[in-house]
Amino acid sequence: MDSKRREMSPRKSRLNPIKDVIFKFLVIGDYGVGKTAVVKMYTEGKFSSNYKTTIGADFSVKTILWDPSTRVSVQLWDIAGHERFNFMTRAYYKYAVGCAIVFDATRHNTFISAKKWLQDLREKVVLDNGRDIPVVLLANKWDIEEHGVTTTSITKFCKENNILNWFPSSARYNTNISEAIVCLIGAALENIKPPVEPAPDVIKIEKSRKKSEKEPCCI
Repeated sequence: MDSKRREMSPRKSRLNPIKDVIFKFLVIGDYGVGKTAVVKMYTEGKFSSNYKTTIGADFSVKTILWDPSTRVSVQLWDIAGHERFNFMTRAYYKYAVGCAIVFDATRHNTFISAKKWLQDLREKVVLDNGRDIPVVLLANKWDIEEHGVTTTSITKFCKENNILNWFPSSARYNTNISEAIVCLIGAALENIKPPVEPAPDVIKIEKSRKKSEKEPCCI
C-alpha cells in the first residue's frame, strides 16, 4: 500500500458512502529532537529550523483518503519534551490510539530517553480492549552523517519493547515521515475492526461435533 495517500475530494459517491475515522496520535520525545518539525512536515509539507518551543501540547490535523471507502483524519499531538514526568501527560495522552516516539539520531541520550517515554506512555494509556497502543520509533535527523546510535541497537530496542517498526527519518527532507504515520494508521484501523463472527454452518458443525463427543462409543 502506497505511503502517500490522496487528500479527499469533498464529493461523495452515493453508491459507496465514505466512512470517516478520526485518530489521535501522540508525538513524544525529548526537547529538541524535531517533534514539531515532524508534525509540520506531515500536516503542512513545510520545514523550518526556527520553530518555537512547544509549551504543554499542540496538535495539527491532516485528512487523507485511505481507500475508496475510508477517509481518515489524523490528529498529531505534539507533546513538549519537558512534559515526560508531568502529571498533565495523562490528560494529553487520553483517547490516543497510536504514538510516534522521536529521538535525535545524533544524540545518544535522546535514544536512551525513548525508553523512559515509552514506559510513561504505557503506564498512562491503553486501548479500550486493554492492549497497548501501537508505537513507531523515529530516528530523526538521520540525514546528518554522524549518528549517535547504531541500527542494531535500535532494532533490538524495538523488538524488546513490542514497537511496530522504526524509521530513519528526516523532517528537513521529508524522509519516512508519511511512512511512519501510515504504519500507525494501518495498525489503528486493524484495532477498530469488528471481530469476525463464524458463519452459521460452522456453528452448526461445532455444535454437532460436541453432541457426538458426548454419545457413548458403543451400545
